[in-house]
Amino acid sequence: MTPTHIRFRRACVAAAAAGLLVAPAVAGSAYGTPAPVRSAPAAPTPDADGGFPELTPAVAAQLDAAVLKVMREAQVPGVIVGLWAPGKGSYVKAFGVADKATGAPMRTDFNTRIGSQTKTFTVTALLQLVDQGKVGLDDPIGDYIEGVPNGDRITLRELAGMRSGLFNYSEDADFDKAFTTDPDRPFAPKELLAYSFKHPVQFEPNGQFQYSNTNLILLGLLIEKVTGRPLKDVIDRDVVAPAGLRRTLFPTGAEFPEPHAQGYTDQTASGKIEDAADWNPSWAWAAGAMISDLESLRSWARTLATGTLLTPATQAQRLKTTSVGIPGAGYGLGLFNVQGWIGHNGSLPGYESLGVYLPQEQATLVVILNTDVLHDGQEPSTLFGEAITSIVTPDHVYPGHKPSEPKSSAPASSAPVQPAPTSG
Repeated sequence: MTPTHIRFRRACVAAAAAGLLVAPAVAGSAYGTPAPVRSAPAAPTPDADGGFPELTPAVAAQLDAAVLKVMREAQVPGVIVGLWAPGKGSYVKAFGVADKATGAPMRTDFNTRIGSQTKTFTVTALLQLVDQGKVGLDDPIGDYIEGVPNGDRITLRELAGMRSGLFNYSEDADFDKAFTTDPDRPFAPKELLAYSFKHPVQFEPNGQFQYSNTNLILLGLLIEKVTGRPLKDVIDRDVVAPAGLRRTLFPTGAEFPEPHAQGYTDQTASGKIEDAADWNPSWAWAAGAMISDLESLRSWARTLATGTLLTPATQAQRLKTTSVGIPGAGYGLGLFNVQGWIGHNGSLPGYESLGVYLPQEQATLVVILNTDVLHDGQEPSTLFGEAITSIVTPDHVYPGHKPSEPKSSAPASSAPVQPAPTSG
């Protein structure tokens, strides 16, 4: 999660290679260990109707080359890629290293910090309460939480859709100093809101789209108040368990179950790259603290996009998107739709992830990496998403076109696409 920049920007891969070529450490491949890529493989042959190509060894080799190119140029230590399409096959591989000190390889069974993909779980819990008649999407947040600027007019729908106008606490200078000075410290939700509420509102409720982690902290507190249960319990029991996700959890502190990769970030007090694996993600809480793995994120992407945990009417409202200023991209309620790919990305110190589903092809793409260091103003997860979808779904390239933006100094809580939002 990066402070509030929906680090979901157009990737412009530089032509010159930066850093060393990282050889792939292949795990779980449908095709075994690939031969070294000596030249550009033949282009994939899509179906006659221009649909998703069969994931043959030739296409797998092309994907290998594309992934390695992004790794080399963006200097990504390690990445896990999973791509699945019914009737077309699968591509599941791990590349590079999980630990730069030991050279241990990335593995497809690693747990990872998912950053702002957490938002999809929090908003799902909210929408379940809507289905139960316990809250209404057009209820003002002030009916549940006191002291919110414009709380009598900002609705739950506007919070979930990133249209509240509330300042993103993770872009506050005092928060940034507190976090980078002591990244192991815990933050309480109300402490995070205090960083936001000392700033004036950015615009009137529903005035525009602006990604803000503050919105999700408020929704997390609302869920706790309405249910009378801790957010962790609500998400674990009401969302994760019914979805059948066996390796997805909401941590209460800095715990990070093995196995996992070390995570490398430059969101530090010194600006130098450090290992953030054991940093406390409580600062991201309902906006980005969760942990999952490749197979769980694969399953969740489809569940999220198809709405199996919600009523059809509520899912229809969730999927109704508003513009984020990028052609072909919109944000709904705790998810985005970018060129037809539905889901979310996540980025927080040391880790990035992307989990999206393309209904037209019933295809799922998950990308997990152990760095959040930007490359030419772009999140590396976006670069991988673009490189992969350019090959397999050229009519649905993630993320579309967006000018690069400067990197924010605040920690990220992963976010999706758009102009300056960050989170994870």
